[in-house]
Amino acid sequence: MSRLFPMPWNSLVLFTVWVLLNGFDAGAFLLAAFFAIGIPVLVAPLCPNESVASQPLKILMYFLRLLLDIVKSNFDVAIRVLQSNSTLKPGMIAYHLELKGELPLTILSSTISLTPGTLSADFSKNKSILYVHVLQLDDEQAIIDNIKNRYEQPLKEIFKC
Repeated sequence: MSRLFPMPWNSLVLFTVWVLLNGFDAGAFLLAAFFAIGIPVLVAPLCPNESVASQPLKILMYFLRLLLDIVKSNFDVAIRVLQSNSTLKPGMIAYHLELKGELPLTILSSTISLTPGTLSADFSKNKSILYVHVLQLDDEQAIIDNIKNRYEQPLKEIFKC
């Protein structure tokens, strides 16, 4: 069964999205099934064994926290943009990572970039440091602590890494 569905969640999502986008007729279901089986079978050998998220409640809490932070940051950035540019203190910080694995690191860097006022710029060669651009660099340690406590620590628990 794992040879036919090497990536079952990806197959399910691919099938569902295809049917939703193309309608509920026999042709759409047939093509969705073809793609949902074929694409993961072709792609699975290219994907290394990744970390697996196994705690749905913590994933939901992380997602809700991210949504709340995005809304709050939007208001903060809007207020800063309406003020004089002389009050802005942009800067770069080097965030030392404890998180390991391609998927958790991608989610962390995406989370930082999705939150207005911050942007993941680059990883160091050994992926032990994430360089983050911030719109308002008042207290570097407070930003580092915020990333660690609100994002990295929950991701470590979700992915058990």
